[in-house]
Amino acid sequence: MTELNLEQRLRAIEDQLEIYRLIASHPPSADTGADFYTRQVYTADGVFDLGDELEGARGNLAVAAITKTPGHQQAIASGLIHFTGLPIIELEGDTAYVTSYLQIITPDSHGEPRELPNHGVTNGFRIHGVWANRWSLVRTSEGWKINNRSLRLLDGSSAGREILEKALERYQSNDAP
Repeated sequence: MTELNLEQRLRAIEDQLEIYRLIASHPPSADTGADFYTRQVYTADGVFDLGDELEGARGNLAVAAITKTPGHQQAIASGLIHFTGLPIIELEGDTAYVTSYLQIITPDSHGEPRELPNHGVTNGFRIHGVWANRWSLVRTSEGWKINNRSLRLLDGSSAGREILEKALERYQSNDAP
């Protein structure tokens, strides 16, 4: 591994902070239907790959349009929550790869009301599912943008595990720090 100078190290830190901000902004944008956000953060030819189970989209306009579909709007009205884990970021010059977990949580409309002292009463929440995310980002003149996002359900099948394994590939070589 080559030693980075101070300027290169600072740029890497700034890149990671910008990427964290980009990835962390996804849940609030999805949960509010902020299509304007998605249009800005995907490349014009960006891909949202949902596998064989759900329909994805190609192009920032098409990806953004998903947030305005009747189904997504109904999910928002029902209390849709995208809850993510801290992502793993791999920087490779003007390209970056991000791997993260995504939980979809919804209010449990059939749950028994429960009180938590100093926090009120709710029927609780239900984890609808947990997915593995793999984001490919590119540096543009406007900052980091999403070029591809693949999302796979973690249901015991290999598709989700394969996404998670990609985040650990660098540790299989002698190049790991």
